[in-house]
Amino acid sequence: MIVTIDGVAASGKSSVASGVARALGVPYVSSGLLYRAATLLGQQAALDLREVTGLISHLQAHALRLEPLSEGNRVWLGEQDLTGDLHSTQVDRDVSVVAAHPEVRAWVDEQLRALPAPFVAEGRDMGTNVFPQAAAKFYLTASPRVRAERRAHERPEDVAAIEAALVERDTLDTTQSAPAEDARVIDTGPLSLQGVIETILSTLPKK
Repeated sequence: MIVTIDGVAASGKSSVASGVARALGVPYVSSGLLYRAATLLGQQAALDLREVTGLISHLQAHALRLEPLSEGNRVWLGEQDLTGDLHSTQVDRDVSVVAAHPEVRAWVDEQLRALPAPFVAEGRDMGTNVFPQAAAKFYLTASPRVRAERRAHERPEDVAAIEAALVERDTLDTTQSAPAEDARVIDTGPLSLQGVIETILSTLPKK
């Protein structure tokens, strides 16, 4: 079985997917880490991230690998663990530009579809594009202010600045991030993390 959890930026997708995966005893897959890794490699190589040809050539020349685990995903460049560098403000700034390229999305989708099920997959278009055959689909949302306040607990940044960045990110992600027609939309604003996890678990097929 494949469960997809999509949603807007900072809606809690990774934490929820990890919790659901642990409850089910399966790995979870964080598609966003591959987009972040592609962004980081492009930045390190001083590439123009708006120009996709050079970026794709650079990605194909490097052995990026996603390791899905229930407690957290890791991204490897050969034997180097890139995971700790993927959630910087610098990567945040450019990841939507990179993810907007259809060629980059196709590259990420290829990596994801090669992974063996069962798993919980989280991202922007897991239920609509990558795994449309998934047995259960969910889409998480919350107001920009709620998401900014949550992210401020993780990073020493001003809530207003984070909120403004999230609003801009939402606009950039519009073409990629939308709920599947058969997805259940969950407003995580009034719910705790465990509340969201339990809501999802309660609606999964009993089998």
